[in-house]
Amino acid sequence: MSETTQKPRGAHLVGSINLPDAETTFRTVSAHLGPQLRRIPDGEVGDRFYWIQFQKDYFDSTPGLSRVGDIPVLIRDRFDARPLRVDEGVDASTLTFPSLGYADAAIDSYARFSALRAEGVIAPGTRFQVCLPTPAGVVGSFFVASDRAAVEPVYERALFRELGRILEAIPHDDLAIQWDTALEFGLLEGAVIRENRLTAWFDDVLGGVVERAVRQASAVPADVEVGYHLCYGDVEEHHFTEPRDAGMLADVLSGVFAASTRPISWVHLPVPIDRDDDAFFAPLDAVEWPAATEIYLGLLHHEDGTEGAGRRIATARRHVPGFGVATECGFGRGPRERTESLLDLHAAIAAPVER
Repeated sequence: MSETTQKPRGAHLVGSINLPDAETTFRTVSAHLGPQLRRIPDGEVGDRFYWIQFQKDYFDSTPGLSRVGDIPVLIRDRFDARPLRVDEGVDASTLTFPSLGYADAAIDSYARFSALRAEGVIAPGTRFQVCLPTPAGVVGSFFVASDRAAVEPVYERALFRELGRILEAIPHDDLAIQWDTALEFGLLEGAVIRENRLTAWFDDVLGGVVERAVRQASAVPADVEVGYHLCYGDVEEHHFTEPRDAGMLADVLSGVFAASTRPISWVHLPVPIDRDDDAFFAPLDAVEWPAATEIYLGLLHHEDGTEGAGRRIATARRHVPGFGVATECGFGRGPRERTESLLDLHAAIAAPVER
């Protein structure tokens, strides 16, 4: 892949990046990888570094919710892993969630993004990427099973209010919204996390996942880009279960493409490090890829660098039309000293994008 024409088209950053703040993220990413990117996230810095775990801080201040258990169970000495429940006698539909932090972070980061682009640090035409979790992902991860069906629509309304604030504050032609879709694949696969098997609180799991994904895309106006990060989880850099092949990814994508009433700007799919075989990619043959949808395959792994990526790319090309590259998930929870080398790996593999 020494020639630009032989390289995958562009790169995608999933979201989290282990850098201290948004400005450092924008500057570092632009210096190492700017020509290969259509969008740049703020790195999910601060309390967002561990994806959705910080949402529990907001739930703890929500009247009508309580933790299960008396003793905190800490993750990374910061986040309490105890599940939440709706208090006895409380109707879940009356819960009032506070501002969830996503809009405040996006508005603050966009101010730095806009200023740096005006200075020439960020390439013209680059969009600001905001990554949001799915409501099912948050509720299914944190609430006891018996409360999930009742809490999900309430949290969805709260998260869509966050989206509304983002849409009001950031020019639409500067904005790209990514829906991080992870727990859904645990539900589809019946994954076991911390000795608990994930089970859906809605009938027809695949249909329910697709229905929710389409609703999330529909909440984003047509003049704002929207994409999906499809994920098999990232529990300390490990999937909650390894996919047998890309079949479940293909099923979800096919359902979304068929049902969505608006264009999907991009999709990101994970590719495990040991899967450079045709059997993994073969289910993607059946997907009818919209011409306007960019495809990014998460086939970059720090463990085997350009050599391993090359093998996976060669196989993927037999099953997927023109695509760009990415890591499997965000890398904000990996070692800080690995960050710039991962950015350089993207740059070594991907061709610059056309603007």
